[in-house]
Amino acid sequence: MDYNKLLDRSDNWLKYAIHHHLLHEPKDTLGEIRKMALADDRIQHFLTSAANFHESLVTNHKNPELSINKLLFLLDLGLDTEVPEIKKAVDEILQHRDEHGIYQSLTNVPKHFGGAGVDVFSWCLCDAPLLLLALVKAGLDYQEYVKPGVDHLVSLCRENGFPCAVSPELGKFRGPGRKDDCCPYATLIMADLLSYLPDYRNSQVAVSTVKVLLSLWENSLNQHPYMFYMGTDFRKLKAPSCWYDIVSVAGVLSKYEFLRDDPRFLEMIAQIKDKQDKKGFFTPESAYQKLKDWDFGQKKMPSPYLTYLCYRIFERLEY
Repeated sequence: MDYNKLLDRSDNWLKYAIHHHLLHEPKDTLGEIRKMALADDRIQHFLTSAANFHESLVTNHKNPELSINKLLFLLDLGLDTEVPEIKKAVDEILQHRDEHGIYQSLTNVPKHFGGAGVDVFSWCLCDAPLLLLALVKAGLDYQEYVKPGVDHLVSLCRENGFPCAVSPELGKFRGPGRKDDCCPYATLIMADLLSYLPDYRNSQVAVSTVKVLLSLWENSLNQHPYMFYMGTDFRKLKAPSCWYDIVSVAGVLSKYEFLRDDPRFLEMIAQIKDKQDKKGFFTPESAYQKLKDWDFGQKKMPSPYLTYLCYRIFERLEY
């Protein structure tokens, strides 16, 4: 696949990611472009927000401006703890860990939703896996900092995926769904986390988890647990991958080699490929208004970053 057209239309922060992740160039050869990437005002804003990790109160997990979403965005570009702000963000995550090894976010759940109505460090199954994933991507020691928390979260898995589960600090809070249903977003981010872990990526837990996501796709007309739909809005191309949409789900599933001949997964990939223009680019069909300063924060022009996300999926599939 020729990535020169993509490089020509990309900002420096994305050029760094393309050189590292698509062209597979070692980081130690990319010093100059790394400096230019870090000099971008938008990257600097994300770094500052990530460094002040717990100043961002978690009240809506769909918010792309949550500190964890910004930190994962930066890590996914190929930036690491050699960047002082990323190192500080990781250190802040490590400060709040419960007895099971699960890292906590600063959350406030109102009393009428079953919470305490005050700011409290706690976790939900729709944020805890992301903090563990950030530590994995930041290169922290797996046995010491990650495995205990992963093991506990995995123990919550059921035959139909991962439930809506929260730590004791959040009382009786539960999302808008039946207790016996899975939470599709929690299931998605647990599948993402497990894909990076050698002792879990081919486990029965991982297999059953990703098959739940494929089953939801197959039965998208009549299965909508916790009000997560795989309908028209889900199928719109959108970036970054920080919620429940076709690029996010296909991106996670593409990390599992045993799924690559599954017709349900291939149908998902085909729907994405059908939206590629003649020059090889993808245009967002939905956008986060809070990110309108980025190339993916609009719906009128092709987005180099969205195209990059799709190319990473295709590369895993050797398309």
